[in-house]
Amino acid sequence: MTFNQFWQPLAQVCDEHEAKSIARLVMDIGFGLSTADIVMGRVETLEDTALRTIRQRLLKGEPVQYVLGKAEFGNLLFRVDSHVLIPRPETLWLCTAVCQDIADTPCSVLDIGTGSGCIAVTIAHERPTAQVTAWDISDGALGVARQNAEKNGVNIDFKHQDALCPPDDHDLWHAIVSNPPYICRQEEKAMECNVLDHEPHLALFVPDDDPLLFYRSIARYAVNALKPGGTLYLEINPLYAAPLSDLLTETGFCRVSIRQDDYGKDRYALAWKDDDGTDNGDNNALNDKKDT
Repeated sequence: MTFNQFWQPLAQVCDEHEAKSIARLVMDIGFGLSTADIVMGRVETLEDTALRTIRQRLLKGEPVQYVLGKAEFGNLLFRVDSHVLIPRPETLWLCTAVCQDIADTPCSVLDIGTGSGCIAVTIAHERPTAQVTAWDISDGALGVARQNAEKNGVNIDFKHQDALCPPDDHDLWHAIVSNPPYICRQEEKAMECNVLDHEPHLALFVPDDDPLLFYRSIARYAVNALKPGGTLYLEINPLYAAPLSDLLTETGFCRVSIRQDDYGKDRYALAWKDDDGTDNGDNNALNDKKDT
């Protein structure tokens, strides 16, 4: 089978550009073939049966990352399956923000709702002096995350923990980071079928009548569990940026900052715990949009 013969049927379910991109990803991550290898015709040396099986799954709308069992996130490669969300590029911003702020100083970081472990593993990989802990309620997700930590050579303390019922901790963490479920069911109609049909709904959805369900619980925990001057980093639903900012302020954070993603959407919230008058937020230079 040639490269063209592999990707052309995929154009039945997506446009030509995406079909070629998916095919190149399969050759790269799945078989270790570079663009030069493709040009030189080395796709034809691969086993036809394996290629046809992969293509058939792709034609049924299964995300390429699940088909391959792997996903790129930053400079690292992560195992993924139906227990975890596929890591998104926009989530990498959270890792960059945390790593910039904690620098190379010894510190404690908590990742709430770790999923594949992409956030926790990336932070631990980039900041080896940090002590990173990661929570999830899904045993399946924790199993995947542990494999990803081992694969990428980092030590993380994984714990089975419900974010809606956190422990009564105080002054434990320098940083808490989370990308919790934040999509309301009423938003389903605007979502791609490959997401709805294959990614875990437990990690995606919140009730229509309580879109800030997880943020409320995480904020209440973080305002006590963070050390003085510590920071809470959140990926958010742009539709609820304003009420979330109000919630964080009302919970007791001394400063809240909403940041935009590369598409100009309110995608992140940072909140600082009071440290007796010294504002920790001015040191963060990442894409500041508005503070309250």
